[in-house]
Amino acid sequence: MRFKYHFTTAYKGLKTNKSRSALTVLGIVIGIASIILVVSIGRGAENLILNEVSSLGAETIVVRPGKQPSGPSDFTETLFSESLIQRDLDALLKKANAPHIVEIMPAVAIPGSVSYEGETYRPSILGGDGDFFARTFNIFPEYGDVFSEDDIRNRASVAIIGSKVKEELFGGSDAVGNFIKIKDRKFRVVGVFPKRGQVAFFNMDSLVLIPYSTAQTYLLGISHFQELIVKADSPDNVARTVYDIEVTLREAHDITDPENDDFYVETQQGLVDQIKVIIGALTAMLSAIVAVALVVAGVGLMNIVLVSVTERTKEIGLRKALGATERDILLQFLIEAVMLTFIGGVIGVLIGALFGFLISLAITTFAGLSWTFTFPVSAALLGVGVSVVVGLVFGVYPARIAAKKSPIEALRYE
Repeated sequence: MRFKYHFTTAYKGLKTNKSRSALTVLGIVIGIASIILVVSIGRGAENLILNEVSSLGAETIVVRPGKQPSGPSDFTETLFSESLIQRDLDALLKKANAPHIVEIMPAVAIPGSVSYEGETYRPSILGGDGDFFARTFNIFPEYGDVFSEDDIRNRASVAIIGSKVKEELFGGSDAVGNFIKIKDRKFRVVGVFPKRGQVAFFNMDSLVLIPYSTAQTYLLGISHFQELIVKADSPDNVARTVYDIEVTLREAHDITDPENDDFYVETQQGLVDQIKVIIGALTAMLSAIVAVALVVAGVGLMNIVLVSVTERTKEIGLRKALGATERDILLQFLIEAVMLTFIGGVIGVLIGALFGFLISLAITTFAGLSWTFTFPVSAALLGVGVSVVVGLVFGVYPARIAAKKSPIEALRYE
């Protein structure tokens, strides 16, 4: 019953000074809203990337040139490495070397734009294997067909384009059979992908797929691959296949010490684990920054409560003269501080969730990504809990000062 009285008194004190209470709670609101927003976006990004990775299939293995990046400085070396070549592809396709490999698609990316009769568009241009690509991502041309193995062997100038590319270059007219130009070389359109949006790491609508051999010879002037996408015969044989790939490539590259590998192999589970670690680290770092802001907000809370204690000195003296104990005064101001931070925490959670939802909606609508909004329940509970702790920690000092005031001096205070 006595606690209810303290609670009512604290509520009336806050209600009397609405503007000051609102300003006090503002820092807490911003801090907690930031935490919810950061965690929500982080989880949304993690879900998006993991869904894209898993869509490749558990039996998919990716081989990339260069040493496996262990930090930001290693990515440049990996990007320009030329360690995967045709000889490696031929070696991996031999059943004696890797019996569980079903097929392999070499891939190279081509920067630049495509044009048709004065119309120009800048899509994603990929050199690969049309049949492998269509089956792996389960997307087959809506018009026309994929290019064949003969086209790859003969370095044919053929292309499959996405629906957005067709719309930009051809409008409502047919694209199949016409010629587009990439880096001043003409490519005959043999197929058009249906409208599908983002699939795995590719936006199918803005994609131009050509034979990797053609891209290497006529567009890039290179003999190496930027990656090899390998399909094992089953998920159960992925680990064995990874071992076979490593042994085969080390033998082909005359490598005896695994520390000197000039390639690295990634499985879908490995990618999933790496992505979780990276996004988790980024989220933790951003949350730590926000935590500093909460501490600053707590200091601001303490200062404002101290000002409130000074302004309400006569009220404190009057309550003590009427029989209130130091404990009563302490509890009143402590409850006020906790109420403020609790309300700020709840409002912050709601605002953070609202902004997280709006950002998710904007990404889905304007970027065409299958981004799902995730409300971080654990982060919300933690945020409100932290805000209450901030109220307790930073409210104790001003509450003690209020409780220690002499009733006689307090009543005399002007």
